[in-house]
Amino acid sequence: MVDGEARPALNKRDMIRPKDEPPRGILNMPASQPVSGHARYHPSEDLAPFVEHYWTVAWDLDAPRTVETLPHPSVHIVLEAGKGEVHGVSRRRFTRVLEGKGRVFGIKFRPGGFRPFVMRPVADFTDRGFPLQEIFGEAAAGLALRALAPEEHAETVAILEAYLRQCKPQTDHSVALVSGIAERIAADRAINRVEQLVGEFGVGLRTLQRLFGEYIGVSPKWVIQRYRLHEAAARLAAGGDIDWADIALELGYADQAHFIRDFRKLVGRSPADYVKALGNA
Repeated sequence: MVDGEARPALNKRDMIRPKDEPPRGILNMPASQPVSGHARYHPSEDLAPFVEHYWTVAWDLDAPRTVETLPHPSVHIVLEAGKGEVHGVSRRRFTRVLEGKGRVFGIKFRPGGFRPFVMRPVADFTDRGFPLQEIFGEAAAGLALRALAPEEHAETVAILEAYLRQCKPQTDHSVALVSGIAERIAADRAINRVEQLVGEFGVGLRTLQRLFGEYIGVSPKWVIQRYRLHEAAARLAAGGDIDWADIALELGYADQAHFIRDFRKLVGRSPADYVKALGNA
């Protein structure tokens, strides 16, 4: 599509399905407190090998509010105020102050799922953001304006999916492999060493590291550590009795001090201070 074309007509394939499971990685939010103004939607079947979900956040605030999220091993396309940007995997937590009234709509790609759209190493995007047109050329001109114009989320998703299909991404064995490995890491907290992946998937260590750099943009060790810290933050948000030594051991840390250092480095405060802050949220 190019700027000025009519919006795609909605059909059965375009009927969006909400993603109901709770989001992971949102900091300073007790598990019992819903996320206001946030929605996520599953992609259509033909785009599911590439897209994890579409997401949107809307706010109308009387006072500024700071939001923080933990990084995921995913590339995002983010649309806001008529502008579009590609954001590679960030190795730091995301922090933003929301003020007044606003709305953002985004595409979260599966780990490895962005690579077929650009045919270049995804590591080139890590910790960096680019204007959408710089990556996709004039074909992306006006996408943000068109996608954000409708009030209905289904219409926005239909516009985004029409554009993604126009890019004609092609999956391959490597895309499926790295996506599957990343999903395995996220789903099984017992995976806390890269060697476990080498044995389970039958991929050599150097090959695995190369594939993750090429298709995801970060190392398999980084992905393991981040998902384990996601798990730690989720447990702390859930409340209840906490045994720091047990959590550190389950998440693959050699000792409690190492776990606390990693948690503080990423989250910005120690696990104990984070729990105290949640009690005041």
